[in-house]
Amino acid sequence: MTVNVAATGPAALAPQVGGLSVLDAVAMLVGVVVGIGIFGFPPLVAQHAWSAPVYMALWLAGGALMFVGALCYAELGSTYPDAGGEYAFLARAWGRNVGVLFAWARGTIIQTGAIAAVAFIFGDYAQVLWPLGPYGPAWYGAMVVAVLTVINMVGALASRRLQRVLTLFTVLAMVVVALAGLTLSTPVDMQAGASSEVRQMSMAGTLGMGMVFVLLTYGGWNEAAYLSGELRDVRRNMWRVLLLGTVVITTIYLLVNLAYLRVFGLEGLRGTHTVGADMMSMLAGPWAAILLSLLVCCTALGTINACIFTGARVYYALGRDVPALGVLGAWSNRGATPVRALALQGGITLLLILFGAFSESGLEAMVAYTAPVFWLFMFLTAMAVIVLRRRDGGRERPFRVPFYPLTPLVLALTCLALFWASARYAGTGAWLGLVVLVAGLPLLWVGRR
Repeated sequence: MTVNVAATGPAALAPQVGGLSVLDAVAMLVGVVVGIGIFGFPPLVAQHAWSAPVYMALWLAGGALMFVGALCYAELGSTYPDAGGEYAFLARAWGRNVGVLFAWARGTIIQTGAIAAVAFIFGDYAQVLWPLGPYGPAWYGAMVVAVLTVINMVGALASRRLQRVLTLFTVLAMVVVALAGLTLSTPVDMQAGASSEVRQMSMAGTLGMGMVFVLLTYGGWNEAAYLSGELRDVRRNMWRVLLLGTVVITTIYLLVNLAYLRVFGLEGLRGTHTVGADMMSMLAGPWAAILLSLLVCCTALGTINACIFTGARVYYALGRDVPALGVLGAWSNRGATPVRALALQGGITLLLILFGAFSESGLEAMVAYTAPVFWLFMFLTAMAVIVLRRRDGGRERPFRVPFYPLTPLVLALTCLALFWASARYAGTGAWLGLVVLVAGLPLLWVGRR
């Protein structure tokens, strides 16, 4: 699940070999990864950590895994450049059927679930500004998904212009939270006992679910696959970009989470739903909370808009490769957008928001729905590095993952563990996501016909 995506999708990137410097590429990677998740997921991570050091260690481990994953994606992206990203890698390594099943999963589970998750974060913070009752987050989320879907149907240019404005608010909100928490607060006791969620799980399950939420916050590192085709001297500079980018992103997240712990402590952090707004209210009063909520809402709008823009493109791939679904590949020449795909994506997302509205936590329900399927295909993508090295060893590889095969194996085994943890402990939503994945199997038969 990628809740932090680029302002434009991979299909919109026009490769210009040698066009990006190391600094340019680091800035792009940081801009893609740092996003709205840091204002929604920390309380959920805290619920699966039994101490403040473990909580911080999870965020540090997330940065390390981001680096490993980005290395693997960089090799795949530089060797097999394709606007389809994982779709192309999986189809090449495991066959067309797996590629088509991934396209189905991305369109019905992964991307739509990500949009719905961010919509619930938007709704939680919008409730601070104007409460709409117990179902307020769902109402707000549904309205913003509908409006932004329509804007994207009007045309890609309108979407990109809106994205440039909204992206500026992400960094601003992050700086405000980190500085306020680290400079204005009086430290509280950061220690706490295990939460009820932790007591009900094994240690592996606890750490696994904690990492699921951490890595959702680090989402977007797979976009490194698309930087590799535009970077100057990719063999020499790619690892530098990924290492520097990882250090910057991890440092930002560690500072923000340290600020959260300094203000709330671990137990207090577990109990908040709008962590940024609650922190600003404690430090500077209700008006500061309102201002921060506005910034977070703008950040969430940018993330939702980008997810809608990029997500609908996968339906085009389905329409291209499964003739029976060719109607989904219809493209509007006037707006340069896949109008029918956008409408279908919007409809599925609204159904997921409805499901989340009747769950104990809409955000957790969306994470549960997407996580097992996401980590299953991430495992197959990691293993694709090894499969394609063996099958296509003679092909020129502008960038090779270091410490092969250890690096892709570490990523693959981690993804397998996260798949197990999310399927075992995430609840009913996880099984619903897997059922929807299985429901896509008839597409393989339709595609052959």
